[in-house]
Amino acid sequence: MTAQVHDPIDPAVRREIETRLDAVEATQGVRLLMAIESGSRAWGFPSPDSDYDVRFVYVRPRDWYLSLAPGRDVIEHPIVDEIDLNGWDVRKTLGLLLRSNAVVSEWMLSPIRYRADDPFIGKLAALADDLLDPRALALHYANLGRAASNRWLDRPGDVPVKKYFYALRPALAVRALRLRPDARPPMNLQALVEVTELPAALVEQIALLVAAKSRTNELSNGTRVPEIDALIGDELGRAAELPATPMRADAEARASELFVELVNS
Repeated sequence: MTAQVHDPIDPAVRREIETRLDAVEATQGVRLLMAIESGSRAWGFPSPDSDYDVRFVYVRPRDWYLSLAPGRDVIEHPIVDEIDLNGWDVRKTLGLLLRSNAVVSEWMLSPIRYRADDPFIGKLAALADDLLDPRALALHYANLGRAASNRWLDRPGDVPVKKYFYALRPALAVRALRLRPDARPPMNLQALVEVTELPAALVEQIALLVAAKSRTNELSNGTRVPEIDALIGDELGRAAELPATPMRADAEARASELFVELVNS
């Protein structure tokens, strides 16, 4: 999996998160397969007041899956002390992967991990690579970017810096897929910048925005950059250019095989 970069998580916060993850396993009777950061800290543009968006994938004992009535496939906790802790059952995760869900892909690529990955996650990543549908991923990111920008992109005036980045990162993900449709785009903004072949001046402008966001709260307005506005608008409109990859005939069987192997282990 992705090597961990400089850890932006305060050691005391990390210890508290690890304690809460231990409690999830103990109280819920599950085994965690992966536990990562999924929010702005992992995306590479945190603010001083950013939450810790902890996400995990878990598996329950085999007999739980044999019940006639399916149980709840998520574990959710209220935000406490800025820690947002939620997870998905592995069967749900596999089902979403078969539908080219970009969130599953991003979790596997997060540069911030709270647990060492179970070997199953390497197999899940290999399946995600084999089933990659660049158009489906690009359309997902384009929808995210448009939802974040449709009220301000074509109008003058400042915009909350959080919304700016929520449009920029998806736009760069679309660009990454256009340049290399055979690879899942990185989750982290800086990694996206590295693979999207942007002009040096634009790279510098993005770095300045990241630095500014690190000093302000999530809802503060930031100065817009015309070149970044143009990049966002252009890339979000190009998702349909990506080639669509039909789902492989053996995809569901392979996912089922992984699932059965895991719950029987």
